Amino acid sequence: MTRRTRTAMFLGSAAVLGAFLLWGFSGLPSFGHGLISAGEMLNRVSVAQRHITDVVTAVNFDYRGIDTMGEEFIFFAAVVGVALIMRPQPGEGARHVEDYAFGRAVPPTSDAVRVLGLGLAAPTVLFALYVVAHGHLTPGGGFQGGVILATGVLLIYLAGEFDHLHGLYGEAAVERAEAAGAAAYVAIGFLALVSGSAFMTNVWPLGTTGHLVSAGSVPLINTAVGVEVGAGFVLLLNTFLRQALVIRPEPTRTPLEEALNRSRW
Repeated sequence: MTRRTRTAMFLGSAAVLGAFLLWGFSGLPSFGHGLISAGEMLNRVSVAQRHITDVVTAVNFDYRGIDTMGEEFIFFAAVVGVALIMRPQPGEGARHVEDYAFGRAVPPTSDAVRVLGLGLAAPTVLFALYVVAHGHLTPGGGFQGGVILATGVLLIYLAGEFDHLHGLYGEAAVERAEAAGAAAYVAIGFLALVSGSAFMTNVWPLGTTGHLVSAGSVPLINTAVGVEVGAGFVLLLNTFLRQALVIRPEPTRTPLEEALNRSRW
């Protein structure tokens, strides 16, 4: 296919898309004057209907839970795509690695960064668990908590080296956690079908408003999303760091150098 043909196809497709967008926008009400104030309606009914105090989370994981499931799987597909494209090539095995950046040498990690990074790692992970667990009570939830959880892992890398980070977890375990989080979301939806309701209907006991165990299936979905998003970002971090490191073979030693090296131990 020639460049002129590709350009013509793009311009034609863009024109059709633009026409549909203009057609859709022309039917919207003026800004601030919706036909139905969905926000006001949900503020009135969500607490009584779902025993949930965070209306945004009620919308995301209950009233439009199927849409959010699609968003989660978009993220899942993006992570899988990046992992496949940037996976190690033949010959990139477990070798000596050195940090590398174009045009400059990477300085060693300072003691201040090490202390601060290690000191913040555990509180960051704890805060991530709090954000996930209380997503139906206060602003937050699985998406936000998952990102914060991955930040705790990034702090460990900043405080040490890639080998230290990679030694904390198995890459296969992170991949399984991401897949399990995405599958758990769908499984919660199918449990509603088993109970005789529509897919993703909140059929779990609602509990008492304001308590940690409340809002039915929303906390379970928050947990599943937190696991999937956290594992996905850790997998992305691991993939990008692998590509940012120059993989060099171990230098060959003469028999005399090998003997001297063993004698030091």
